[in-house]
Amino acid sequence: MFITSLSSKKPMSKIQIDNKEYDLNSLSDKCKAQLASLQFVEQELARIQAQAAVLQTARVSYAQALQAALPALGGSDTIKLS
Repeated sequence: MFITSLSSKKPMSKIQIDNKEYDLNSLSDKCKAQLASLQFVEQELARIQAQAAVLQTARVSYAQALQAALPALGGSDTIKLS
């Protein structure tokens, strides 16, 4: 399902779903509720994806900092992690 708003800055009065245009005022309350739920889920997914990107960046930074902080191993010095 592909949904696009037909108005950019004004409150939506029409919506396009799968290349068909609908007047929001003509939709049933059930349709409006489903649309609101779908819009909420899409916003939450975008928020979570942005949060995941931040966490992945932090993970890379922490791994680099850990690698820089580890003692240099040379010769017969070994560190065994179990």
